[in-house]
Amino acid sequence: MQVTATTGIKRVGMLFSGGPAPAANAVISAAALSFMNSGVEVIGLYDGYEGLERFTPDNPLVEGREFIRLTRDDVSAIRNRKDIILRTSRANPGKPVGSPSDLTDETRTAKLRRVYAAFEQIGIDALVSIGGDDTLKTANYLLKLQDAVPGLRPVRIVHLPKTIDNDYYGIDWTFGFFSAAHFAAAEIRNLGADARSTQVWYVLEIMGRKAGWLTYAAGIAGEATRMLSVEDYEGEFDATAVGAEIVDLMVKRECDGRRYGIVCIAEGLADRLPATLRPQSVDDHGNLKLGDAQVGRVLAKEIERAYEARTGVAIKVRHKQIGYEARCAEPSAFDVLLGTQLGVGAYRALIVEGLSGVMVSVKDQLSLCYVPFEDLIDPATMKTRVRFIDRESDFYRLARALEYQGILSDSACEEQS
Repeated sequence: MQVTATTGIKRVGMLFSGGPAPAANAVISAAALSFMNSGVEVIGLYDGYEGLERFTPDNPLVEGREFIRLTRDDVSAIRNRKDIILRTSRANPGKPVGSPSDLTDETRTAKLRRVYAAFEQIGIDALVSIGGDDTLKTANYLLKLQDAVPGLRPVRIVHLPKTIDNDYYGIDWTFGFFSAAHFAAAEIRNLGADARSTQVWYVLEIMGRKAGWLTYAAGIAGEATRMLSVEDYEGEFDATAVGAEIVDLMVKRECDGRRYGIVCIAEGLADRLPATLRPQSVDDHGNLKLGDAQVGRVLAKEIERAYEARTGVAIKVRHKQIGYEARCAEPSAFDVLLGTQLGVGAYRALIVEGLSGVMVSVKDQLSLCYVPFEDLIDPATMKTRVRFIDRESDFYRLARALEYQGILSDSACEEQS
């Protein structure tokens, strides 16, 4: 097997972790083919960190079950496939780590050490990590562990950012975001047609765990009537007050002859609800199940109450969640291009540039750049930063400018009064 002249990397491991995203296979394919073209063997690790964190000498990785030696046939003509050929999971071996000092704690780093032991079993010299903020934190833990634990064989690590939420620092747009937004926008347009036909209102709850990028992008493209997200509120989300505000909007639209509309709300607002309404259940990895709180349903009920109190007329406001189906939508051409460039960037970072501890990113017109982990992660808490929509940004202003303003309503309502 050919050994690269500058890095000595013979075998690269690649995994995908966290929720799915459109164009995942474009990333995997481009990275794998680039490494293969330079004579580097590529090991595809199934199910994220799930098999790696369970590794013990008595429970070794099994080829075909926990990993696959990728061939050219495995990764050719797959860039537009919707499923993820390496599969994924939310296994998080670094979850017990909360500070730099924890990296020397054998109990807190037990699963991370098992990951390294698994790397040793299959001879991995470098890791390509593809995933969201938790996956980035894990990549950083694995990198820092090499300095904290004597005797660990150095493994180069690069990370590729993935989330349909688009809330990543260090990159303008994450792959899969535009595909998910396109899918959600189509849903908004379809339900908008239903709303016009049946003269009803919808509240659509759209994925977005911490920020409102997907809600706003889908709402703009789908021509929603109003968009609401975490960036719009300081502190607690008062669904009763917001419901009354939506009724103000409804009354204005009725004066314009429009007795229908679409309100898009980001699921992340569930975490801003009062304590009695906030989600209490968590998944197997400690993440709040925001969807269970159904913040969109809560708002729909408040709108119904406020409307009846205002007009004396009882109405039904329909509620729908748009979530998991957007994560494996048909990848757009842009996301395939972006994902492909990031995949090639993983090869360029490790083999051409000899880098480690960087996130592969792009700027301008898909020009590759590499962002050090320390620019993305707080060194004291070892947590990643969330990129919210800047309320002073032109993107935010665009959303506000395109929402229904009730231009004719004041004069129309005056004539009716």
